[in-house]
Amino acid sequence: MPSGAEAHLRPRTMKILLVFAALMAAARSEQLFVGDQVLRITASNEDQIALLRALGEQTELQVDFWRDPTTPGHPADLRVPFSSLQAVKIFLESNSISYSIMIEDVQELLDEEKRTMMKSRRLERSTSTFDFASYHTIDEIYDWMDTLVDGHPSLVSKIQIGQSYENRPLYVLKFSTGGSNRPAIWLDTGIHSREWITQATGIWTANKIAKEYGQDPSITAILDSMDIFFEIVTNPDGFAFTHSSNRMWRKTRSINAGSLCVGVDPNRNWDAGFGGSGSSSNPCSETYHGPYAHSEREVKAIVDFILGHGNVKSVISIHSYSQMLLYPYGYKTAPAPDHQELNELAKKAVSDLAAVYGTKYTYGSIVDTIYKADGTTVDWAYDNGVKYSFTFELRDTGRYGFLLPSSQIIPTATETWPALLDIMVHVLEHPY
Repeated sequence: MPSGAEAHLRPRTMKILLVFAALMAAARSEQLFVGDQVLRITASNEDQIALLRALGEQTELQVDFWRDPTTPGHPADLRVPFSSLQAVKIFLESNSISYSIMIEDVQELLDEEKRTMMKSRRLERSTSTFDFASYHTIDEIYDWMDTLVDGHPSLVSKIQIGQSYENRPLYVLKFSTGGSNRPAIWLDTGIHSREWITQATGIWTANKIAKEYGQDPSITAILDSMDIFFEIVTNPDGFAFTHSSNRMWRKTRSINAGSLCVGVDPNRNWDAGFGGSGSSSNPCSETYHGPYAHSEREVKAIVDFILGHGNVKSVISIHSYSQMLLYPYGYKTAPAPDHQELNELAKKAVSDLAAVYGTKYTYGSIVDTIYKADGTTVDWAYDNGVKYSFTFELRDTGRYGFLLPSSQIIPTATETWPALLDIMVHVLEHPY
């Protein structure tokens, strides 16, 4: 039994520990999401869709649509801060908008994610091996890139195509067996920084490309005739910020003149339907399109690279989540001139993806399959002569959303590989 002095000290000790924990979090400037919930909301008519969009614009509520409200009957996912939960739920119930709770406490998933990463890091230190089944920081990924280049010096090189807003290097892995200005395929992951499964899938895929050359006939044939350029950390400032300060950060980190809100959605910043209704003019919005097309250094670097190269035949931009394979257009409802060919290729790719673990993907044009989106990577690429332009939305369909457990990294990457290979082989076999 504790003495009176010990019993008196315990609450005080607890208080000191709590203050210390708060100070540590403040020192790291790390945003916490204790008690935040992700709600799955299904609007039954257009009026309810309009109400949900208006809800998203209420800046004082600080809600964050993980999946936007699009059409009646299609679920939207909304992260609601603990402080706004009561108000949001009352709003939904009073407007007869049905919802369910997808994630009970966001912070619990983040804490588990952090524990798993620390455990993996200890293992990596003791074994000196890179863990493809773990999430990694930007420095760890950049170090791994150098290791990959060192291990495959005649196939892989690292090039820098620019600098981010905060002056981080924009690194691209180049896979090439030689020759100049050969037809090329562009791959990118992580343009939305919180979509960690994409950067992790990118690492696994880059390693797979390097390992399979000379072993797998398809990847060997591709690289014997074409180059592959792969930007794994496409939004490095945002990605670093998801590790240091706010795991849910999506945008770039550029300063917006006249606004306290930081960042631009780099997948609404391209000159393809720029500034239309499938993006936002509000700097505080997650889909803020920026002051003008290609305002973001991270976007402009890719634009300049692709236009400067002049022989890029495919652009594949990898996002999460929703389990979809999409092609142009997002900014208009008119079908792309190559709609039929792109649709057939997407159909084959999702079929081969599903054959691995049974994961079901939907496919189609962006505007028909997910929502109207203005200023996207693949629409810009297609409008600039890159016929085979696709967007993947990786796992899952909302159980974990952007917080997919690391145990799903390798299964996600493994099932995505045959679909990627389908597209790349098709590009090789259908020159234009």
